[in-house]
Amino acid sequence: MRAKLTFALVAGLASATCFPTVHAASSAGASPEIVSPLEAQARANWREDISRTATPSEGCFQATYPSIIWKQVACKEAIPRVAPVPRWSSFGASETAGNGNDYTLQSSTLITQAVGTFPVVTGVTSEKGVGVAAYGGGGILGANEYSLQINSSFNSTTAACKSHSGCTVWQQYVYAPDYSVQGEAAVFMQYWLIGYGGTRCPSGWGSDGAGDCYKNSAAATAPDVPATQLGNVKLTGTVTSGGNDTVVFTNGTTAYSSSGKDSVLYLATVWKVGEFNVVGNAGGSEAEFNSGSSITVHLAVTNGSTTAPSCVANSGSTGESNNLNLGSCTASSGSTPSIQFTESN
Repeated sequence: MRAKLTFALVAGLASATCFPTVHAASSAGASPEIVSPLEAQARANWREDISRTATPSEGCFQATYPSIIWKQVACKEAIPRVAPVPRWSSFGASETAGNGNDYTLQSSTLITQAVGTFPVVTGVTSEKGVGVAAYGGGGILGANEYSLQINSSFNSTTAACKSHSGCTVWQQYVYAPDYSVQGEAAVFMQYWLIGYGGTRCPSGWGSDGAGDCYKNSAAATAPDVPATQLGNVKLTGTVTSGGNDTVVFTNGTTAYSSSGKDSVLYLATVWKVGEFNVVGNAGGSEAEFNSGSSITVHLAVTNGSTTAPSCVANSGSTGESNNLNLGSCTASSGSTPSIQFTESN
């Protein structure tokens, strides 16, 4: 992943014998669980509630339906995987999503939360991460290797730049299978100081050798979810000025989160642009879906407004990509203004 580079329950649930049954998400790789429509709705409500429930402190947490209480768990270190800047002119077919060619939600007011989901997924039977020649074939490659990313833009400067001329900040909220340990996914935030200058990065930050600095937050451990189950997952990214930023990944009836201080980048003071998609897993790689795949992408924000945001094409900030062609984008108003588009092959 790389900036320039290249997330009270309804009670009295009815019995499944009284209502038609539906299939709900269960654990990764397991067969879908059959539940009643009211139970499915209660679980959806829980996923919404837990994503909006602040974690009690910095660190990693987990919650299990129907509880909306975060329980602290051990964090793991997620050593950053770095890739080069987007290469719009030299990589791939221009209509495929990612590598800068993506829709972003652009708000006129500050965003405090962004929620990414895939409300409709059809025809997806397989996915694999593949290397991209322009990026040296890097990344985490193979079957079911992809990442979910909510990304800010990298056009704004904050106090984190420490007055370095030309410096801007960029933040990702990430779910990445096999990121540090095979068989385990990582849920974390990746921070960037773009154009910080030379190799003089702050203590604890790495340098990409091109004047940019990077580091990861602590990572929560989550299951590797097959790409065929994208319709079951949700990624949420939250900022709190003077408090903690949080990434939350929910899959079925379990939620995983990692929180870190907003003062790492002070994103809360400038966040007005959001990108969400399923793309390659680090290193400028590509998520390659089987022919006939169609995925609807939905990104909703809380920004103190009910006005429809702008949906801007060719404005993504991640260098990772997928092999799906972007359709048209629709922006909607409401309590959580949103954008939605379908990508397919």
